[in-house]
Amino acid sequence: MTQFLPESVLAWLPDAIQLLYLVATAFFIRGIKLLNSPATARKGNQLAAIGMLIGMVVTLFDKHIVSFELIVAGLVIGGLVGAVAAKKVAMTAMPEMVAIFNGFGGAASALVAWGEFARTPDVTSFDTTGLITIGLSIFIGALTFTGSFIAFGKLKGFISGGAITFPGLNIINIGSMIAMLVLIGIFAFDPTNMTIFWIIMGVSLLIGVTSVIPIGGADMPVVISLLNSYSGIAASMAGFVLQNNLLIVSGALVGAAGLILTNIMCKAMNRSLTNVIFGSFGGDGAGGGSGAGGDKTVRETSAEDLAIQIAYASKVVIVPGYGLAVAQAQHVVKEVAAKLESRGVQVKYGIHPVAGRMPGHMNVLLAEADVPYDQLKDMDEINPEFASTDVVLIIGANDVVNPLAKTDPGGPIYGMPILNVDEAKRTIVFKRSLSVGYAGIDNPLFYAEKNQMFFGDAKKSLQALNEALNDV
Repeated sequence: MTQFLPESVLAWLPDAIQLLYLVATAFFIRGIKLLNSPATARKGNQLAAIGMLIGMVVTLFDKHIVSFELIVAGLVIGGLVGAVAAKKVAMTAMPEMVAIFNGFGGAASALVAWGEFARTPDVTSFDTTGLITIGLSIFIGALTFTGSFIAFGKLKGFISGGAITFPGLNIINIGSMIAMLVLIGIFAFDPTNMTIFWIIMGVSLLIGVTSVIPIGGADMPVVISLLNSYSGIAASMAGFVLQNNLLIVSGALVGAAGLILTNIMCKAMNRSLTNVIFGSFGGDGAGGGSGAGGDKTVRETSAEDLAIQIAYASKVVIVPGYGLAVAQAQHVVKEVAAKLESRGVQVKYGIHPVAGRMPGHMNVLLAEADVPYDQLKDMDEINPEFASTDVVLIIGANDVVNPLAKTDPGGPIYGMPILNVDEAKRTIVFKRSLSVGYAGIDNPLFYAEKNQMFFGDAKKSLQALNEALNDV
């Protein structure tokens, strides 16, 4: 594209490109900063998109661009596919969408590194650092691609959501990682050996599968966050390959943000990242584990009885979980809350960091239903309030409200911070059955004297409750 510019402009073009890359970076940083609050998240997303647009336009003027037509075709096709997908995806399917985006990000980075290597006539012209960077970009990008699509399959349901494992799998994964580092080292000293190159590509794709498939559905928020970090690191590596400062910085930002979020999620589960990756926790609920001993009498309630309880309460806290997303009941929840507020009832939402199947899943779901941001309280904010709460409505949540996390040292969730709903005066659990959660253990909250069960599909149950409130 630079062939259309006069010589006077070409003289300062390189400096202008770097300056505009810096401007785009500033948009990225500010955008990420604004994402830390639901109230400013939309603006943050828009600023980051503007930064990306600046980066794409500036890159068209870079000296490395040789085919403007192909770039326009890529922008049009990619933009069209992305716009249609984003427009059609249901909010309940957002975790799957995020997983796919992570996968495509990793694949793009791997393909960029591969393309840069393939288009160079004399591969020995790369220095050792450049070849290592190419190898790392392909490695991280390829494993992110296959790992993300395994996560997508688990979330979508066509791959078992349980921990799929077999004896020696962890040894295979660790051995593959070590072998990969050795292979990249060999590739850096002998780039003409294409057999090594293809082995790196193949093993990287395989590691993505074997590292994610043993991780169960309950750990998907951590996995998605980690894969998001991988996609950023892969992009940063691709930036080094292309010597593109914007790609280096933006990839590093995504990588760092993903790692920080992953660490936060692990702390919320009281588990280390190593335990998540190699622990095969979060199965399909068929596991053993400690149960709820003692009296297992279940006390049921109906829409009419519950309507009376909450209509005359002073304070109600709603605790959403994955079941709310599955039932797509977020709008009905908002309607119930609105009716309670019209009667003078104080309504808040207690959000556990790992509720759902991706970071911030419940926040996104409730925001889509236009639930006021100031009503969404994180675990640290809402826990002190349960003791003064009249009724807690637990909709589709299980392990994140299980008291065994505090009382059973031998249980798989012991030590995990939970929402202390058992401190409230009354709890109501919306659930299809008494089946265990992903941790595979029973929940004594179900049988507590001050708890009542509202069995059935969450959306239908809430609709019945909403109608019953009209008669109170």
